[in-house]
Amino acid sequence: MEITQQCVVALTWTLKDTLGEELDVLDDPVEFLVGGEDLLHRIEEALQGHGPGATLALHLEPEDAFGDFNDQLLFLEPRELFPPEIEEGMTFDGSALPEGVNPTAPRSGLYTVTEIYPEHLVLDGNHPLAGIALRLQLTVQGVREATEEEIGKGTAGTGFFRIQPQAPGNSLLH
Repeated sequence: MEITQQCVVALTWTLKDTLGEELDVLDDPVEFLVGGEDLLHRIEEALQGHGPGATLALHLEPEDAFGDFNDQLLFLEPRELFPPEIEEGMTFDGSALPEGVNPTAPRSGLYTVTEIYPEHLVLDGNHPLAGIALRLQLTVQGVREATEEEIGKGTAGTGFFRIQPQAPGNSLLH
């Protein structure tokens, strides 16, 4: 079966930055819905018409991946607004930010705690890979028709770089 919109692909891959540093490896196949919310548009375009066994090497500029780094999405916030057990790397859904956080921080995104100081912490609303050109070597391990449920949800249950450490009480992943 060839890859088309609204099918599910099982992929393995190695993701590196342009300096060759390995950022992510999928050794075991993971399923993604093509035409849903699981993959970046540029990856979906490249997969079209390929089938099991196909290997692709993609170069993704920031605008094709996670966008440019936006320093307007960095916020220095009072430490006391957050739980005592907060750690660097934890994420918060923007809609769940504590009362008192900068009101200009968009409530529609996800924020990662990138630095913690005695009195303040830094929230970063950028994707961890924002501003980075990426090299993706992927192999199509399988292709199948999507179920009605997958099409309705827009996902095969996996997303491109969604998993990040969770903040206490936050069930959302990025």
